[in-house]
Amino acid sequence: MPRLAVGDTAPDLTLPSATGGTVSLADLRGRSVVVYFYPAAATPGCTTQACDFRDSLASLQGAGYEVVGVSPDPVEKLAQFAQDESLTFPLLSDTEHTTLEAWGAWGEKKNYGRTYTGVIRSTVVVDPDGKVALAQYNVRATGHVAKLRRDLGIDAA
Repeated sequence: MPRLAVGDTAPDLTLPSATGGTVSLADLRGRSVVVYFYPAAATPGCTTQACDFRDSLASLQGAGYEVVGVSPDPVEKLAQFAQDESLTFPLLSDTEHTTLEAWGAWGEKKNYGRTYTGVIRSTVVVDPDGKVALAQYNVRATGHVAKLRRDLGIDAA
């Protein structure tokens, strides 16, 4: 699966949101956007990562970044996850994996000696012109947001 690199044009993204309606990358043009891909809502690692984004949202937004999370979960599960964890940024559902694939966040993984296909935990930062400013794949759930803020030169909130 090809991965995005700095300078690439970010693929189109229009997906259903946990809050109803859809969110499109085109709607966010003119702003920097952190798009993060995670395997499953309400699992320990994904909850840690989502809560880290929630807790860092003020500093990210203060530096001009919007945050969007994408997983293959259905909208109903994402809505419950957002409510349970008080998440205030959009969570988008990609049950068909088309966006995950287009962004290089779907592919072969290995876990405990088993090989399977699934979500590759990834974060892509898109600049206001729709170009990839940063692409990180196989990130760790714990500590990733702090590292991302350092990479973007954003101080803690």
